[in-house]
Amino acid sequence: MNRLFAILAFLLPALLLGCSEPPANRFQGYVEGEFVNIASPLGGTLIELAVTRGQTVRGDTSLFALESGFERASVDEASHGLKRAQDNLRDQETGQRPSEIAAIEARLRQARSAATLARTEYDRRVRLIREQTISQEELDRAKNDFDQTTHRVREISAELETARLGARTDMIRVAEAEVLQARAALAQAQWNLDQKTRAAPADALVFDTLFRLGEWVPAGQPVVSLLPPENVEVRFFVPETVVGSLAVGQEAVVTFDGAAGPVSTTITFISPSAEFTPPVIYSSQSRAKLVFMVRARPDVADAPLLHPGQPVDVTIPTLPAT
Repeated sequence: MNRLFAILAFLLPALLLGCSEPPANRFQGYVEGEFVNIASPLGGTLIELAVTRGQTVRGDTSLFALESGFERASVDEASHGLKRAQDNLRDQETGQRPSEIAAIEARLRQARSAATLARTEYDRRVRLIREQTISQEELDRAKNDFDQTTHRVREISAELETARLGARTDMIRVAEAEVLQARAALAQAQWNLDQKTRAAPADALVFDTLFRLGEWVPAGQPVVSLLPPENVEVRFFVPETVVGSLAVGQEAVVTFDGAAGPVSTTITFISPSAEFTPPVIYSSQSRAKLVFMVRARPDVADAPLLHPGQPVDVTIPTLPAT
């Protein structure tokens, strides 16, 4: 009998403790993370993985690189295409080369000399025809030579002016369009090349790496999963009788096993609809079974203390404990 009393004396405090109700302002919840999955829009073989699981990276830190030989060749090809289009436009705008213009100028000087000689011959034959020492045929022949050389001077002068002006306006517009097209092709090729190397968009924890070196990564398939500290949140559930007392911006204190101290969070979302409701018509008795999900975020500095999937207890200081 004494032994039975001893066992009951030992178990009674434990039973009383296990049957005690938790404070009315304390609720159960868990830690959740909204992950940022980093992928490339282009496929390729993974040739570099610069991070490991659990590593903290800064923004713009290189995460991984895919094989990019084809994209680099495309950039080189587009660069040469742009250079060719720019050279063609410059050639159209500046006209013919100096040596070609010099040749035209030499032909013009020669034509002018011939025209001057033809003018002299024609004037002399006009005097001779008055003296009736030559025939009308010789005068007509001299007049024809003079007219031909004069027209030749005008023709070469117009050719020289055109050579100095450059190409026609419509040809220049075509050359300008080719330059714009070449620039767009280069920008597209460079964008494709840039997508083969991905960097962290912000400071974050490397939560997971999903491929190994040498594996083929399909287009759009995440390679690294990041967890920025601002994407860590606590989700907990409150009954229907309490949800009306909560508000966005209200403080919620989080505790968990092994914590050095409580972590302060701020409520950011209160679900407008109930969850885990029984499929019955609501009554005064069934309303007690309704629960609403509430989300709260810690400060960025405290976020590393919380881990996704971790169970926590959430206390609302402004609510009564009983």
